[in-house]
Amino acid sequence: MITLEYYPVCAYNDIRIFRSIIKFLGIGAAPMKQSAISKSIIERYLSYRVEHQREYFLHPPYMMEKQLLNAVKEGRVEAAESVLKTINTLERAKLAEEPIRSLRNSLICICTLFTRAAIEAGVPPETAFNISDAHILEIERLKTQEKLFELEYSMLRNFTEAVQQARKQENRYSHAIHMAVAYIHENILQVITLESLAKHVYLNPSYLSHLFKKETGVSVTDYINKKRIEESIYFLLHTNITISEIALLFHFCNQSYYTSLFKKYMGLTPKEFREQNQH
Repeated sequence: MITLEYYPVCAYNDIRIFRSIIKFLGIGAAPMKQSAISKSIIERYLSYRVEHQREYFLHPPYMMEKQLLNAVKEGRVEAAESVLKTINTLERAKLAEEPIRSLRNSLICICTLFTRAAIEAGVPPETAFNISDAHILEIERLKTQEKLFELEYSMLRNFTEAVQQARKQENRYSHAIHMAVAYIHENILQVITLESLAKHVYLNPSYLSHLFKKETGVSVTDYINKKRIEESIYFLLHTNITISEIALLFHFCNQSYYTSLFKKYMGLTPKEFREQNQH
Protein backbone atom coordinates (compact mmCIF):
# COMPACT_ATOMS: atom_id res chain seq x y z
CA MET A 1 0.00 0.00 0.00
CA ILE A 2 1.34 3.41 -0.99
CA THR A 3 1.42 6.08 1.72
CA LEU A 4 0.92 9.59 0.40
CA GLU A 5 2.66 12.45 2.17
CA TYR A 6 0.20 15.12 3.31
CA TYR A 7 0.75 18.85 2.81
CA PRO A 8 -1.78 21.45 4.03
CA VAL A 9 -3.61 23.12 1.15
CA CYS A 10 -3.28 26.88 0.90
CA ALA A 11 -6.70 28.36 0.12
CA TYR A 12 -7.02 31.19 -2.36
CA ASN A 13 -8.52 33.30 0.42
CA ASP A 14 -5.28 32.95 2.43
CA ILE A 15 -3.16 34.05 -0.53
CA ARG A 16 -5.44 37.01 -1.21
CA ILE A 17 -5.24 38.20 2.39
CA PHE A 18 -1.49 37.69 2.52
CA ARG A 19 -1.08 39.75 -0.65
CA SER A 20 -3.11 42.56 0.94
CA ILE A 21 -0.83 42.56 3.97
CA ILE A 22 2.25 42.69 1.75
CA LYS A 23 0.80 45.66 -0.11
CA PHE A 24 -0.09 47.69 2.99
CA LEU A 25 3.08 46.95 4.91
CA GLY A 26 5.27 47.75 1.92
CA ILE A 27 6.97 44.36 1.90
CA GLY A 28 8.78 43.79 -1.36
CA ALA A 29 8.27 47.36 -2.53
CA ALA A 30 11.15 47.05 -4.98
CA PRO A 31 10.14 45.58 -8.36
CA MET A 32 10.32 41.78 -8.35
CA LYS A 33 9.58 39.20 -10.99
CA GLN A 34 6.69 36.85 -10.24
CA SER A 35 9.06 33.88 -10.17
CA ALA A 36 11.20 35.62 -7.54
CA ILE A 37 8.15 36.29 -5.39
CA SER A 38 7.07 32.65 -5.68
CA LYS A 39 10.49 31.42 -4.57
CA SER A 40 10.76 33.78 -1.61
CA ILE A 41 7.68 35.24 0.03
CA ILE A 42 5.12 32.64 -1.02
CA GLU A 43 7.39 29.69 -0.23
CA ARG A 44 8.16 31.08 3.21
CA TYR A 45 4.44 31.56 3.75
CA LEU A 46 3.71 27.95 2.79
CA SER A 47 6.49 26.76 5.09
CA TYR A 48 4.84 28.64 7.94
CA ARG A 49 1.55 26.90 7.14
CA VAL A 50 3.19 23.51 7.46
CA GLU A 51 4.98 24.39 10.68
CA HIS A 52 2.19 26.34 12.38
CA GLN A 53 -0.90 24.97 10.70
CA ARG A 54 -3.40 25.70 13.47
CA GLU A 55 -1.76 28.62 15.23
CA TYR A 56 -1.28 30.90 12.25
CA PHE A 57 -3.91 30.28 9.64
CA LEU A 58 -7.40 30.32 11.07
CA HIS A 59 -9.70 32.43 8.91
CA PRO A 60 -13.49 32.78 8.99
CA PRO A 61 -15.36 30.37 6.68
CA TYR A 62 -15.65 31.73 3.16
CA MET A 63 -19.46 31.64 3.21
CA MET A 64 -19.51 33.67 6.43
CA GLU A 65 -17.14 36.23 4.89
CA LYS A 66 -19.37 36.37 1.81
CA GLN A 67 -22.42 36.90 4.02
CA LEU A 68 -20.69 39.81 5.75
CA LEU A 69 -19.66 41.48 2.49
CA ASN A 70 -23.14 41.01 1.00
CA ALA A 71 -24.63 42.79 4.02
CA VAL A 72 -22.19 45.67 3.46
CA LYS A 73 -23.08 45.82 -0.25
CA GLU A 74 -26.78 45.94 0.60
CA GLY A 75 -26.33 48.65 3.23
CA ARG A 76 -27.70 46.45 6.05
CA VAL A 77 -25.83 47.73 9.10
CA GLU A 78 -27.45 45.53 11.76
CA ALA A 79 -27.09 42.37 9.66
CA ALA A 80 -23.43 43.16 8.94
CA GLU A 81 -22.73 43.77 12.64
CA SER A 82 -24.43 40.50 13.57
CA VAL A 83 -22.26 38.50 11.15
CA LEU A 84 -19.10 40.28 12.31
CA LYS A 85 -19.93 39.47 15.94
CA THR A 86 -20.27 35.81 15.00
CA ILE A 87 -16.95 35.88 13.14
CA ASN A 88 -15.29 37.50 16.14
CA THR A 89 -16.33 34.63 18.40
CA LEU A 90 -13.95 32.48 16.34
CA GLU A 91 -10.22 32.42 16.92
CA ARG A 92 -8.55 35.12 14.85
CA ALA A 93 -5.67 34.22 12.54
CA LYS A 94 -2.19 35.09 13.75
CA LEU A 95 -0.66 37.35 11.11
CA ALA A 96 2.38 38.54 13.08
CA GLU A 97 4.35 37.53 16.16
CA GLU A 98 3.29 40.59 18.14
CA PRO A 99 -0.48 40.47 19.00
CA ILE A 100 -1.24 44.15 18.30
CA ARG A 101 0.57 43.99 14.95
CA SER A 102 -1.32 40.82 14.08
CA LEU A 103 -4.66 42.46 14.87
CA ARG A 104 -3.72 45.56 12.89
CA ASN A 105 -2.82 43.41 9.88
CA SER A 106 -6.15 41.61 10.17
CA LEU A 107 -8.12 44.87 10.30
CA ILE A 108 -6.23 46.26 7.31
CA CYS A 109 -7.24 43.17 5.33
CA ILE A 110 -10.86 43.59 6.43
CA CYS A 111 -10.75 47.27 5.50
CA THR A 112 -9.58 46.30 2.01
CA LEU A 113 -12.51 43.89 1.61
CA PHE A 114 -15.01 46.50 2.87
CA THR A 115 -13.60 49.07 0.43
CA ARG A 116 -14.07 46.79 -2.58
CA ALA A 117 -17.56 45.80 -1.43
CA ALA A 118 -18.59 49.45 -1.05
CA ILE A 119 -17.29 50.37 -4.51
CA GLU A 120 -19.10 47.41 -6.06
CA ALA A 121 -22.28 48.63 -4.33
CA GLY A 122 -22.03 52.06 -5.95
CA VAL A 123 -19.99 54.15 -3.51
CA PRO A 124 -17.73 56.48 -5.54
CA PRO A 125 -14.18 55.04 -5.51
CA GLU A 126 -12.67 58.30 -4.25
CA THR A 127 -15.09 58.29 -1.31
CA ALA A 128 -14.48 54.62 -0.52
CA PHE A 129 -10.69 54.99 -0.65
CA ASN A 130 -10.82 58.08 1.57
CA ILE A 131 -12.81 56.10 4.16
CA SER A 132 -10.28 53.29 3.82
CA ASP A 133 -7.23 55.53 4.17
CA ALA A 134 -8.64 57.28 7.23
CA HIS A 135 -9.32 53.96 8.98
CA ILE A 136 -5.94 52.48 8.12
CA LEU A 137 -4.24 55.53 9.62
CA GLU A 138 -6.39 55.09 12.73
CA ILE A 139 -5.56 51.36 12.86
CA GLU A 140 -1.87 52.24 12.98
CA ARG A 141 -2.43 54.95 15.61
CA LEU A 142 -4.40 52.93 18.17
CA LYS A 143 -2.36 51.11 20.83
CA THR A 144 -4.76 48.64 22.48
CA GLN A 145 -6.73 45.63 21.28
CA GLU A 146 -9.89 47.02 22.90
CA LYS A 147 -9.70 50.23 20.85
CA LEU A 148 -8.90 48.30 17.67
CA PHE A 149 -11.93 46.03 18.12
CA GLU A 150 -14.11 49.12 18.64
CA LEU A 151 -12.68 50.61 15.46
CA GLU A 152 -13.52 47.44 13.52
CA TYR A 153 -17.23 47.95 14.19
CA SER A 154 -17.00 51.68 13.52
CA MET A 155 -15.28 50.91 10.21
CA LEU A 156 -18.04 48.45 9.30
CA ARG A 157 -20.75 51.02 10.04
CA ASN A 158 -19.01 53.77 8.08
CA PHE A 159 -18.67 51.66 4.94
CA THR A 160 -22.22 50.29 5.20
CA GLU A 161 -23.68 53.76 5.77
CA ALA A 162 -21.73 55.03 2.75
CA VAL A 163 -23.50 52.34 0.71
CA GLN A 164 -26.85 53.51 2.11
CA GLN A 165 -26.05 57.08 1.10
CA ALA A 166 -25.01 56.02 -2.40
CA ARG A 167 -28.26 54.09 -2.84
CA LYS A 168 -30.37 57.05 -1.70
CA GLN A 169 -28.57 59.27 -4.17
CA GLU A 170 -29.05 56.77 -6.98
CA ASN A 171 -32.79 56.60 -6.31
CA ARG A 172 -33.12 60.38 -6.04
CA TYR A 173 -31.52 61.33 -9.36
CA SER A 174 -32.28 60.56 -12.97
CA HIS A 175 -29.85 58.30 -14.80
CA ALA A 176 -28.08 61.24 -16.49
CA ILE A 177 -27.58 63.17 -13.24
CA HIS A 178 -26.50 60.03 -11.41
CA MET A 179 -23.86 59.53 -14.13
CA ALA A 180 -22.80 63.18 -13.83
CA VAL A 181 -22.45 62.99 -10.04
CA ALA A 182 -20.48 59.74 -10.27
CA TYR A 183 -18.17 61.30 -12.86
CA ILE A 184 -17.54 64.30 -10.60
CA HIS A 185 -16.72 62.06 -7.63
CA GLU A 186 -14.38 59.85 -9.64
CA ASN A 187 -12.55 62.78 -11.25
CA ILE A 188 -12.53 65.25 -8.39
CA LEU A 189 -8.76 65.80 -8.71
CA GLN A 190 -9.05 66.52 -12.44
CA VAL A 191 -10.22 69.60 -14.32
CA ILE A 192 -13.99 69.24 -14.82
CA THR A 193 -15.90 71.59 -17.11
CA LEU A 194 -19.60 71.72 -17.91
CA GLU A 195 -18.73 70.77 -21.48
CA SER A 196 -16.69 67.70 -20.49
CA LEU A 197 -19.42 66.63 -18.07
CA ALA A 198 -22.13 67.07 -20.72
CA LYS A 199 -20.11 65.02 -23.18
CA HIS A 200 -19.81 62.22 -20.63
CA VAL A 201 -23.58 62.01 -20.06
CA TYR A 202 -24.52 62.68 -23.72
CA LEU A 203 -26.49 65.87 -23.04
CA ASN A 204 -26.35 69.43 -24.29
CA PRO A 205 -24.37 71.57 -21.78
CA SER A 206 -27.17 74.08 -21.23
CA TYR A 207 -29.75 71.33 -20.72
CA LEU A 208 -27.44 69.47 -18.33
CA SER A 209 -26.92 72.67 -16.35
CA HIS A 210 -30.69 73.16 -16.05
CA LEU A 211 -31.38 69.51 -15.17
CA PHE A 212 -28.51 69.30 -12.67
CA LYS A 213 -29.73 72.31 -10.68
CA LYS A 214 -33.33 71.08 -10.81
CA GLU A 215 -32.44 67.69 -9.33
CA THR A 216 -29.60 68.55 -6.93
CA GLY A 217 -30.66 72.05 -5.95
CA VAL A 218 -27.26 73.55 -6.80
CA SER A 219 -25.34 74.44 -9.94
CA VAL A 220 -22.70 72.16 -11.42
CA THR A 221 -19.97 74.57 -10.32
CA ASP A 222 -21.27 74.80 -6.74
CA TYR A 223 -21.58 71.02 -6.51
CA ILE A 224 -18.01 70.50 -7.73
CA ASN A 225 -16.64 73.18 -5.39
CA LYS A 226 -18.42 71.73 -2.35
CA LYS A 227 -17.26 68.23 -3.18
CA ARG A 228 -13.68 69.44 -3.58
CA ILE A 229 -13.82 71.19 -0.23
CA GLU A 230 -15.11 68.00 1.41
CA GLU A 231 -12.41 65.88 -0.19
CA SER A 232 -9.69 68.38 0.75
CA ILE A 233 -10.43 67.78 4.44
CA TYR A 234 -8.61 64.45 4.25
CA PHE A 235 -5.42 66.20 3.11
CA LEU A 236 -5.74 68.82 5.85
CA LEU A 237 -6.05 66.22 8.59
CA HIS A 238 -3.83 63.39 7.39
CA THR A 239 -0.98 65.03 5.49
CA ASN A 240 1.53 67.81 6.09
CA ILE A 241 1.21 69.46 2.68
CA THR A 242 0.57 73.19 2.77
CA ILE A 243 -2.81 74.81 2.29
CA SER A 244 -1.61 76.44 -0.93
CA GLU A 245 -0.57 73.01 -2.25
CA ILE A 246 -3.99 71.58 -1.37
CA ALA A 247 -5.64 74.47 -3.21
CA LEU A 248 -3.51 73.71 -6.26
CA LEU A 249 -4.23 69.97 -6.02
CA PHE A 250 -7.98 70.61 -6.23
CA HIS A 251 -7.64 73.15 -9.06
CA PHE A 252 -8.67 76.25 -7.11
CA CYS A 253 -7.20 79.33 -8.76
CA ASN A 254 -5.37 80.40 -5.59
CA GLN A 255 -5.18 79.83 -1.84
CA SER A 256 -7.38 82.83 -1.10
CA TYR A 257 -10.25 81.48 -3.21
CA TYR A 258 -9.89 78.04 -1.63
CA THR A 259 -9.94 79.60 1.84
CA SER A 260 -13.07 81.65 1.13
CA LEU A 261 -14.94 78.61 -0.25
CA PHE A 262 -13.79 76.43 2.64
CA LYS A 263 -15.11 78.95 5.17
CA LYS A 264 -18.39 79.20 3.22
CA TYR A 265 -19.04 75.47 3.46
CA MET A 266 -17.29 74.52 6.71
CA GLY A 267 -17.59 77.69 8.81
CA LEU A 268 -13.83 77.82 9.42
CA THR A 269 -10.74 78.60 7.37
CA PRO A 270 -8.59 75.61 6.32
CA LYS A 271 -5.93 76.68 8.84
CA GLU A 272 -8.46 76.89 11.69
CA PHE A 273 -10.00 73.55 10.70
CA ARG A 274 -6.61 71.83 10.63
CA GLU A 275 -5.58 73.25 14.01
CA GLN A 276 -8.87 72.29 15.71
CA ASN A 277 -9.14 68.76 14.35
CA GLN A 278 -5.61 67.36 14.16
CA HIS A 279 -4.70 65.06 17.06
